[in-house]
Amino acid sequence: MMWSVEVDQDTCVGSGMCNAAAPELFLLEGSTSVALRPTAEPAEDVRDAAESCPVEAITIRDTDTGAIEAPTDT
Repeated sequence: MMWSVEVDQDTCVGSGMCNAAAPELFLLEGSTSVALRPTAEPAEDVRDAAESCPVEAITIRDTDTGAIEAPTDT
């Protein structure tokens, strides 16, 4: 299983929380974050990056099913 990683550039405010949680996957470029790869292996740090985004600009989906893995409502 793989996860797709999407950053909504119109929503991102460049807080840097995703980069702090998963620096191997997210990079701050100017005033927004970008995913360094379109997919990632499932990992807690990737989920944490999406969950920690203050404006929920990051969406993590299961590439097989399309199900949203993060952010989730708790």
